Amino acid sequence: MLLALLLLAAPPDTIRLEVGSKLVNGRVYAPHKARVRVHGDSGAAQPAAEWINELTLGDSAGRPVMRWVTTGKQNPGKPDERTWELRQTYDAETLAPLAYSSKSSAGTFSSLNFNGNRVTGTRKLPSDPAVVNVDYTIERRGFIASASDLVPLAVGLKPGSVMTAPVWSPGMKTAETRIFTVIGEESIDVEGTMVKAWKVEERHADGRMYATWWLLDHSPYMVFGEVVRPDGKVQRMSEVAIP
Repeated sequence: MLLALLLLAAPPDTIRLEVGSKLVNGRVYAPHKARVRVHGDSGAAQPAAEWINELTLGDSAGRPVMRWVTTGKQNPGKPDERTWELRQTYDAETLAPLAYSSKSSAGTFSSLNFNGNRVTGTRKLPSDPAVVNVDYTIERRGFIASASDLVPLAVGLKPGSVMTAPVWSPGMKTAETRIFTVIGEESIDVEGTMVKAWKVEERHADGRMYATWWLLDHSPYMVFGEVVRPDGKVQRMSEVAIP
């Protein structure tokens, strides 16, 4: 009921998206490579995590696709350092998820494929003593939650524009609605360099802040982000293009 009231209260020109919408143009993303560093709110110089994103474009059975490969480290350089890899395939035009696989040095992994609302594959989580099969249907498809910042730019950035979109992550039975609001352009310090970027707020359907993104229309696309963690603390991340 609360979600319905919030969406009814949204501006009449709100762009309401679903996976597969023609309003989403993933072609704005060109092949590139970028490095992300994540800091907590303690101000520590050493990043809590860092990873490399690399995007390539191709096709699958005649369908244009984008392939993201992300390799990262948690607690880099510390005795408890952990490594992980994430591979994602999206429809290059609509950003609809087609495949998702991850693995970590802790021994966990997942390998999922998407056929409409059906999710199939295998996984091993810390709570799983062995590999388990995955086969279920989600009520509503969503854009991958960990890449939700891709959506606003693919729709188009105009000051004051508002869009709603479903986001989903492995384990969810249905997508969650998020509300994106384009605030406008402003300059922000990205690892010592001032960068003029588009500021976009991302909120949960109940209005709680999820994240604030600063976006560009070229590599590395997302240059800075502030994500509100479940404990209320803010996790900050910077991204810079690399050769």
